[in-house]
Amino acid sequence: MKELVVISGKGGTGKTSVVGSFAALAGNALLADCDVDASDLHLLLHPDIKDRHDFLGMKKAVIDPGLCSRCGTCEDICRFDAIKGFRVNPLSCEGCAVCYHVCPHRAVQMVEHVCGQWFSADTLYGPLIYARLGVGEENSGKLVAEVRKQTKELARSLKKELIIIDGPPGIGCPVIATIAGVDLVLVVTEPTVAGLHDLIRILELTNHFQVPAVVCINKWDLAVNKSDAIEAYCREQKVEVIGRIPFDYRMTEAIIQGIPPVEFSSGGAPAAIQDIWKELQKRLQV
Repeated sequence: MKELVVISGKGGTGKTSVVGSFAALAGNALLADCDVDASDLHLLLHPDIKDRHDFLGMKKAVIDPGLCSRCGTCEDICRFDAIKGFRVNPLSCEGCAVCYHVCPHRAVQMVEHVCGQWFSADTLYGPLIYARLGVGEENSGKLVAEVRKQTKELARSLKKELIIIDGPPGIGCPVIATIAGVDLVLVVTEPTVAGLHDLIRILELTNHFQVPAVVCINKWDLAVNKSDAIEAYCREQKVEVIGRIPFDYRMTEAIIQGIPPVEFSSGGAPAAIQDIWKELQKRLQV
């Protein structure tokens, strides 16, 4: 079983469009969306949800009014201003449990808190595991780990040879949880100053965790000099650029229609994505 992760140093580089196309080209891979803060792969793949499960994040404080003496100790000690009027605001509570320990009447309890859901679904291109965080919730790294765990278990039960993961942008905890132990990372970047800056950061991250990485440049022809600068940096770092995807209005039209770009049209950007997929197949030996 091989795991391919598609990530980007910044949002908006076209990562999900590329993953949706890979899903169509692979035919019957197992798919996962680890961008749990802004999950959108399902918008292209139109999943039929089979199961949904609550995700429990860190515990949050709740005050039992029957036990509370209204002494105000918990409100005075809370450094997050989460307690007002002897009630806990769950959006402000960080789950530190200081109020639980200082309450003289044991009126504060730490209770399980549902902060999102993860889903198991079927698509035209194979099974999909994805998740959604609740509004204002955190702990996305933990939820990413749960999505990956469920994906691996399903892959083993179905005897799948390939998992394709749509990863989150950036370099934070969700990205680290996504790339840990995978076989190959494809970094999708764009020819801008921000694109190169964040590509440098994400390649430093993959190098730190010793995860093999390759790069593709989306919309490379909008700024040829910036694309050349990206390739020059990658050569210095001994990271291979395996493809350039040209700017193509049909990519936007495919997204509007909710269709993977390689299934929407041929030539241009879809043809470049197909070439990149062939290069990835060679490296993954699938």
